[in-house]
Amino acid sequence: MNFAANPVIAHRGAFKAKAHPENSVAALRYAIELGCTGSEFDVWMTADDSLILNHDPGYAGKMVEKSTYATLAEQTLSNGKQLPLLRSFLLAGMKNNGKTKLVLEIKPSRISKERGERVAQKVVEMVTELNAANYITYISFDYNILLTILRLNKNASTQYLSGDKTPGQVKADGITGLDYHYSVFKEHPEWIAEAKNLGLKLNAWTVNETADMDWLLDQGFDFITTNEPELLLRKFKQRKTR
Repeated sequence: MNFAANPVIAHRGAFKAKAHPENSVAALRYAIELGCTGSEFDVWMTADDSLILNHDPGYAGKMVEKSTYATLAEQTLSNGKQLPLLRSFLLAGMKNNGKTKLVLEIKPSRISKERGERVAQKVVEMVTELNAANYITYISFDYNILLTILRLNKNASTQYLSGDKTPGQVKADGITGLDYHYSVFKEHPEWIAEAKNLGLKLNAWTVNETADMDWLLDQGFDFITTNEPELLLRKFKQRKTR
């Protein structure tokens, strides 16, 4: 895959400008339309083992992991659509898309570590079944989830979110990038050079202020995750035309 030559990852899709629901197919397709190099989304598993998209552990007053998909789907999104199932979301993300990677965050289970690892296995199996692997970068705050993914596919693109491990630790475990809150990199600027020397990808979240965007662009980050993809795209293009 030859993804778009910019660092812009739309956080939960490009949802803000056109009031699309976060983590919706509409937000994903708009990120693709904008030409973002990536669109991020969040995955949970319901009580009946359905893989769905939602950011928070709860939806419409119900805990996602303890509710069936049918129960959750009774409450539609703001655009009238049901909560997306991962399968249909991936298919929509691959359709007529040759430039925007799908940045798949697996949320840590609130029930058990073992359940989180089972979610990772089910996600990888679905990605493999749909021939979607070349589109996917996996991210998670749960280190064991990423290690599970790598046991299943040693070539998977993976980035760690929590910000509590050095680039050397991440590299040693076969994870391919750091995706930390930008404040972590400001506290540990030495990690930027170390990560680059180790060949790790650098991503930062969630970057919505122009000063923070400028700092990360100056540092040569591979990716910047933002709720303001249009703004970051403009800033990046302005720099290229200088």
